[in-house]
Amino acid sequence: MADYKDTLNLTDTAFPMRGDLPKREPQWVAQWQEKKLYQRIREACAGRPRFVLHDGPPYANGDIHIGHAVNKILKDIIVRSKTLSGFDAPYVPGWDCHGLPIEHQIEKLHGKNIPADKVRELCRTYAAEQVERQKKDFIRLGVLGDWGNPYLTMNYSAEAGEIRALGKILEQGYLYQGLKPVNWCLDCGSALAEAEVEYEDKHSPAIDVAFEVHANHAEKLATAFGLTHLRGPAFAVIWTTTPWTLPANEAVSVHPELTYDLIETEKGALILVRELAEAALKRYGLEGNTIASCTGDKLDQILLKHPFQPRDVAIICGTHVTTEAGTGLVHTAPAHGVDDYNIGKKYGLPVNNPVGNDGRFISTTPALSVGDLAGKTVWEANPLVLQELESCGRLLKNEKIQHSYPHCWRHKTPIIFRATTQWFIGMEHKQDENASTLRWIAERAVDETQFFPAWGRARLEGMMKTRPDWCVSRQRNWGVPIPFFLHKETGLPHPRTAELIELVAQRVEKAGIEAWFSLDAAELLGAEAEHYVKMKDTLDVWFDSGTTHWHVLRGSHAAESTYPADLYLEGSDQHRGWFQSSLLSGCAIDGRAPYKALLTHGFVVDGKGHKMSKSKGNVIAPQQVSDKMGADILRLWTASTDYSGELSISDEILKRVVEGYRRIRNTLRFLLANLSDFDVTKDMLPVEQWLEIDRYALALTRELQTDCQADYERYEFHRVVQALQTFCSEDLGGFYLDILKDRLYTTAPNSASRRSAQSALWHILQAFTKLMAPILSFTAEEVWQILTGDAEQSVMLHTWHDLPKPAGEGELLAKWAQVRTVRADVTKALEALREAGQIGSSLQAEVELHCAGEKFDLLNSLGDDLKFVLICSKAAVVKADEEKLVAQSSTHGKCERCWHVREDVGANAEHPTLCGRCVSNLHGEGEVRTHA
Repeated sequence: MADYKDTLNLTDTAFPMRGDLPKREPQWVAQWQEKKLYQRIREACAGRPRFVLHDGPPYANGDIHIGHAVNKILKDIIVRSKTLSGFDAPYVPGWDCHGLPIEHQIEKLHGKNIPADKVRELCRTYAAEQVERQKKDFIRLGVLGDWGNPYLTMNYSAEAGEIRALGKILEQGYLYQGLKPVNWCLDCGSALAEAEVEYEDKHSPAIDVAFEVHANHAEKLATAFGLTHLRGPAFAVIWTTTPWTLPANEAVSVHPELTYDLIETEKGALILVRELAEAALKRYGLEGNTIASCTGDKLDQILLKHPFQPRDVAIICGTHVTTEAGTGLVHTAPAHGVDDYNIGKKYGLPVNNPVGNDGRFISTTPALSVGDLAGKTVWEANPLVLQELESCGRLLKNEKIQHSYPHCWRHKTPIIFRATTQWFIGMEHKQDENASTLRWIAERAVDETQFFPAWGRARLEGMMKTRPDWCVSRQRNWGVPIPFFLHKETGLPHPRTAELIELVAQRVEKAGIEAWFSLDAAELLGAEAEHYVKMKDTLDVWFDSGTTHWHVLRGSHAAESTYPADLYLEGSDQHRGWFQSSLLSGCAIDGRAPYKALLTHGFVVDGKGHKMSKSKGNVIAPQQVSDKMGADILRLWTASTDYSGELSISDEILKRVVEGYRRIRNTLRFLLANLSDFDVTKDMLPVEQWLEIDRYALALTRELQTDCQADYERYEFHRVVQALQTFCSEDLGGFYLDILKDRLYTTAPNSASRRSAQSALWHILQAFTKLMAPILSFTAEEVWQILTGDAEQSVMLHTWHDLPKPAGEGELLAKWAQVRTVRADVTKALEALREAGQIGSSLQAEVELHCAGEKFDLLNSLGDDLKFVLICSKAAVVKADEEKLVAQSSTHGKCERCWHVREDVGANAEHPTLCGRCVSNLHGEGEVRTHA
């Protein structure tokens, strides 16, 4: 018996079924670097419209984690998709290199008592080492960029540019020196930016304290409440969770429009806001009788006795007072709270700060009767203040509560608010009467920014409306200096500060920030130097990264950038961080945001939605995923997850991603194998000569490409992944390729039928490979080199595939959608026969479709090709009013070559095991197909 297996077109490909990504990806990375792929892409894109995604710099400390990987992969997907869309989309990676965490690492490694210049030297070396470690991991993820020339905030040019940016903001009138409360970390010994503060639960003493109304103002209080006189002492009652701030109390605030009751109790008449009075009395264990009421504005300027210091404080009015908790009267210490400071400024209250940089009360702090506060930490002061209040009968209630409290994001320890002399960028400052405030400019800039997802707008808008002035000074060694010379007596900057800033910047450009710290003031000030002191403060690290639009986009990397950037992309926490610092510095310098659009992604959590932590053992490191499964799996997971919310990852989730990848890879392998003998220059047929189903597949591919391009444009990558996977499993694997196998394998190698199929497959593979290239970067390059047969080629040197358009595209899509519906019904019927044991393969079945009207015309138009669409050996369409589907097993012989069960099997004496069409395909003119 003859063996006809060798007569089938069973072509093969060098594209393996198993990707073996962990082993092969590093080899591709090495090839990309060796061949300078990024530089070749830049050359290929020269002259195109520019699209710039400006990199928000990760901090140069520690190995990258899964959040870093998500961030960089998303950026790479965007840059690649924009490149394929016809843009010149360079990507300059950056790093944030100054700041306290690095300084702390040096303290851990080398001790604390190191000279400042040595600290800076060690910090610079450490940061450079960290950059190289992180860079290696980012490159391993398949992220293309200018890795040989990234921007570092510690580059001399960046440090000088940052100083110049500060000078610009000073010129615009937004920078000022002020004594006001700032977030202060006792462990850092420095002010903190808003973005460096996180909120955690804390147990604190919650106390109610009675401030006695001064005897000289008893009559004034009675009048305010509409009384002729008071029967006894009266007390304004405050509630606070920071007893240690009471020594700095300067007033008690009430809301001018709220109603306050004067309630007679056994402990005297208590002033409480109406909404909270009942709960307060219950807390004190007191019965009370309301004898009078008035609005808060009537109480303004009534004097009270400080509860334990020999001085008077006044009741003042402030709209910051709420009825959420407490008593509706707020203890006001301008040195220890932003609201307190603001209302104190309005009333001209002193900013009395008895707490030093180390969090201890200064030596001049008045002693309490129960002991000295001087030298005590604020936390040690709490019990002493409570004892003092108890001893003088002013403590109405003391209880422990758990509440949300600001903590340092580095040390995870509670911070305090304390007034210090710092440098601020003022939200309400303006150069002259006609100028706009920075807050107003920033709010307008938010209006003009595009947000992905849209909810980011409301978040940033809300922050702009309420954020305090930006404290930009820090008391550290490793940072860009505030290069001001301050007069020893007045404390004012030198009148030639703008000119001096440029002179300092020129020195820093040559020798780094060390040039300032080693500078002798006389070099720039001459004889005036004896009247001035050189500042030691450094700039907030958020100012470093926030001004990269100045010293990177228009500085060190201006040649490959544009201003403003088209897009900033970071995690959702950066509404408080980089998005905001960039917005404020951009508005202060240029009057606009440095970006046109903001894209925000969520945080990574485990499969149960829990935050990742080493203690829980649920951390998944990107390095481990790359080493075990491959970076393309991590890229596919990132893209397939809707990043607008939390991104869930676990071993189980990654296994599902691997399964999805295998489906895509198997499809690619099929396409490549069946194109291995196809020469596009000789074998490509014009679309009008293709079979109808091939033209339909082309129309489907055009539809896929249009949808995916739109999704890339909207940065909705999970929709791209869904579309690609659905196309592979349903449109190709579940339909087109399933039908195509017979034609590809059994028709003559050079037949028009087979070349039609291959022509379609070539276009499909071209389009599909490019559509997946931004996401599956390694796999796309592997496919492209096999498809082109050129190891020097790269898919990234091209743009989206130019798919031809079949005639009557809309009609094709509509017609074949109906055909697929019928096919699904037939498949169910054949499956029922298989389950009943009547057939094995669907090719052992015959099908009759009874129908009328448009359905009959549709199916009848496919002629004898209908059986190929339905994957059965015989299909007939019978015109009948009553729709019916008849499926049964065939009684004819099975063709040894194509496995169809046909009446003419054995009709040819020379080939008794073949059907007529196989004989024709092998030795005759070949079968003629028009539809499938």
